[in-house]
Amino acid sequence: MRFDLVSIFPQYFDSLSLSLLGRADRSGLVSVRAHDLRDWAHGAHRSVDDAPYGGGAGMVMLPEVWCAALDEILGASCAPVLAVPTPSGIPLTQRLVGELARADHIVVACGRYEGIDQRVADHYRERGLRVLEYSIGDYVLNGGEAAAAVLVEAVARLVDGFMGNPDSLAEESHGEGGLLEYPAYTKPRSFRGLDVPGVLLSGDHGAIRRWRRDQSLKRTAERRPDLIDALDPVGLDAQDREALASCGVVFTPGPTRVRYLPGEQADAAELAAFAARTFPMAAPPQIPVEDVARFIREELDEASFRDRLASPDTRVLIARAQGGEGGPPILGYALTVLGHPDQMPEGNGAVPLDEGAAYLSKCYTDASAHGSGLAGALLEKAVADARAHGATQIVLGTHIRNTRAQRFYKRHGFKKSGRRTFRVGSATPTDDVMVRPADR
Repeated sequence: MRFDLVSIFPQYFDSLSLSLLGRADRSGLVSVRAHDLRDWAHGAHRSVDDAPYGGGAGMVMLPEVWCAALDEILGASCAPVLAVPTPSGIPLTQRLVGELARADHIVVACGRYEGIDQRVADHYRERGLRVLEYSIGDYVLNGGEAAAAVLVEAVARLVDGFMGNPDSLAEESHGEGGLLEYPAYTKPRSFRGLDVPGVLLSGDHGAIRRWRRDQSLKRTAERRPDLIDALDPVGLDAQDREALASCGVVFTPGPTRVRYLPGEQADAAELAAFAARTFPMAAPPQIPVEDVARFIREELDEASFRDRLASPDTRVLIARAQGGEGGPPILGYALTVLGHPDQMPEGNGAVPLDEGAAYLSKCYTDASAHGSGLAGALLEKAVADARAHGATQIVLGTHIRNTRAQRFYKRHGFKKSGRRTFRVGSATPTDDVMVRPADR
């Protein structure tokens, strides 16, 4: 891989002789050469610029000087790439860098002042060369040298043999997975009151991989939501989806932003309508339809939700989709009762309840969000909310034949501790009672 860098300040590139890039240059793996544009200029002052046609501030670099330099440097090179740093260029992404790494020869023309006469790029493009006018960010520098150095290092490190450990490339930000890299830690374990995350010291490689993946998803969602939007949801597993949902992004099927908000009195009517839609999906099939309808009318109506929202011992957490016509719709809600042992499901034997146990009465998501990870994220946020209000345990009941729900709760740390009956109209279905610590 050969790089030729043309500038009026060739000394700028002395730093490229350092570290891995310098070693690769000395070994012949890559070749980096800097050229002084003024070597092709004429006259006493070796001028390389002149005033712009049409007027305006600044100076424009002369096409004849640039073409003289580029003609000689390009020479008989086979399929070279001419790269021109410019704030008006296309973004230099990792994907684009990967394409450039397949080239044998890259020439970078570093402009100054108001840039290089446009006819230089147009001329070589007409000659059939690949001309890449690129930008490294939405800001303006004094010249193209910094952007040239960025391109050289980004491309060179992808050349086979450049990196001592090729696996380093696979785990980096902007790789094939499209995510930012997870945070890294080293010794000491504790530094100025900040500790290394315990999972990294556990020796559990599966847990470490999961933690790093979750951190990559979280960091990307927070810092580069555009990268999250570009993800292919087919490549996301259930834990990926839940991690993203906890950061406020659910795929249904495309990316939807979600906010988690405490319920208010103004939400009562909408919560009642949502509960009327979602309760039948979880109701045991042996319960008559008329009993389900009666339960909804009597227990899940607007007045019932107003009473719950007014109670200081009831916590309602709502997941709302951002945007949309008519206001952001509810995608899910959780309802937790704090500090009332008489509200807890009966039949707890295997895992006795603490005085600080809280009852997770409801956790429902819209059918459109099933499989999106929203339910798990909503559950964990409801648990965290209960913990913040003094809860030490979370207890719930789910029908004994609802194995899907039981598997879901087990994944979130719940264990069976007994059974209870739950009256819905004339029916009394049996629930498994499940318990977990609030601080798992």
